[in-house]
Amino acid sequence: FHNYTHLKAFLSTAFVFLVFELCLVCCDITDGNAEHLKREHSLMKPYQGVGSSPTSQWDFSGSTLVTSSYVRLTPDERSKQGSIWNTVPCYLKDWEMHVQFKVHGSGKKNLHGDGIAIWYTKDRLHPGPVFSNNAVFHGLAVFIDTYSNDDATDRSFPYISAMVNNGSVSYDHGKDGRSSELGGCSAEIRNREHDTYLAIRYSKGRLTVMVDVEDKNEWKECIDIGGVRLPTGYFFGASAATGDLSDNHDIISMKLYQLMVEHTLEEENLDWTKIEPSVSLLKSPKDNIDDPTGNFRGTPLTGWKVFLLLLCALLGIVVCAVVGAVVFQKRQERNKRFY
Repeated sequence: FHNYTHLKAFLSTAFVFLVFELCLVCCDITDGNAEHLKREHSLMKPYQGVGSSPTSQWDFSGSTLVTSSYVRLTPDERSKQGSIWNTVPCYLKDWEMHVQFKVHGSGKKNLHGDGIAIWYTKDRLHPGPVFSNNAVFHGLAVFIDTYSNDDATDRSFPYISAMVNNGSVSYDHGKDGRSSELGGCSAEIRNREHDTYLAIRYSKGRLTVMVDVEDKNEWKECIDIGGVRLPTGYFFGASAATGDLSDNHDIISMKLYQLMVEHTLEEENLDWTKIEPSVSLLKSPKDNIDDPTGNFRGTPLTGWKVFLLLLCALLGIVVCAVVGAVVFQKRQERNKRFY
């Protein structure tokens, strides 16, 4: 009985330790607010430091209009292009960008366009055909596409997607970038009476995109991709465009948070500015063409998901051990009474 008491104490301690470790893992999956806001990479009211002066941290081009309440990339007029870019290169290895935006206009359903793109790229202020930016780029782009250019599509728009490029692929605007996207989701972001938000997290080789468009103050996962490699020293920016159809495309804020993540010594010694943007996929992004949801179907398990699986297995072993010990103890007591 003495040994049985020790066994129960050991198992209880092990269980508490495992629950504690689980809490630590879950706490690491934050929305960024508990981390460190980097003001030099953030765009917030009243938008001080925006302009073309040598001390400006944000520069803009095209039809962009900066007011005291919002940065309007395009007005609700045809054939407009606008962008705003951080002038300070970002050297954070792990970060999370929160974008508060608003897309609204007088156009009825399917008679509006084209959308907003959020960029983390090597070059900035390079006008082009993709939401007023270059179709070929180095880095990451997240597209909030409000108009379908592909008549054969089975997707519901507005549609949010992500693309990582090393300068070797051109975004196919006629197909809404479907052949090069990493994943995506539909989101009703247009003409909402409440605030709409987008979060882009890059940490330890994992890219996660989340949205908050239902006014519930909670994130909904849109994209979750492992095996992503992005260098440091690139620039954050936002751009938008209108064509024959139009909308107001407003940025209310862009807030960048540093995520406090430990890296191995080998990772710390890498020259992160020399990393080539890439994604190690289990299957080609073009396979998404066969997936009407647009979700990447071959994403590997993240570290914390593997931990949860191992934890569940270990807890199962603990429960079996406790039950076995109780049954063994009862049987011993029964045998003693019998003799």
